[in-house]
Amino acid sequence: MKKIQLEILGLSSSQSQTGSFALVLGERDGNRRLPIIIGMFEAQSIAIQIEKINPNRPLTHDLFKTFAEQMSVNITEILISDLKEGVFYSKIMCTDGEKEFELDARPSDAIAIGLRFGVPIYTVESVLSEAGIILSDLEEEEDENEEMTVKSSSSSTPSAKEPLNQTSVDDLNKMLNEALEKEDYERAAKIRDELNKRN
Repeated sequence: MKKIQLEILGLSSSQSQTGSFALVLGERDGNRRLPIIIGMFEAQSIAIQIEKINPNRPLTHDLFKTFAEQMSVNITEILISDLKEGVFYSKIMCTDGEKEFELDARPSDAIAIGLRFGVPIYTVESVLSEAGIILSDLEEEEDENEEMTVKSSSSSTPSAKEPLNQTSVDDLNKMLNEALEKEDYERAAKIRDELNKRN
């Protein structure tokens, strides 16, 4: 079984399912993309790990990592192993130093955990050939998603970006702390991006 390494390319709101997100994985040495629809909690957990945001309290995937480390279990890789009737299956490959074993998991949970251990994400050709899409198809879909996001944000808050642009660094840091306390990681990521632009 030849494994194909994947990279996380993006995370965006799903147009097809309200409250869900599309996690887009890309073939490392190719142009195929593998979009997976995931839940809001898992999307949030993946996003805060990608963005290096430290929540005030550990999320479930952080707890899993701490537990695994305390039990001297290490994660070696994540494998999106199968696709049956539109449902993705994955495995978390583990070792305790003496034996290797695998845990069955949803891809969203497996990837959130894999990110915390800094391990590679793989799939197999059968999954990628069945559910993968070519880059050009995805770019058109992303353009549509961006237009929808801009329209929805502009209709609810016409000047959503202006306040951050006009806010002082001290106030931005306060807002960042408040967002983290409220566990509003999407807002926290936007504030952090604004702070990074100024540094």
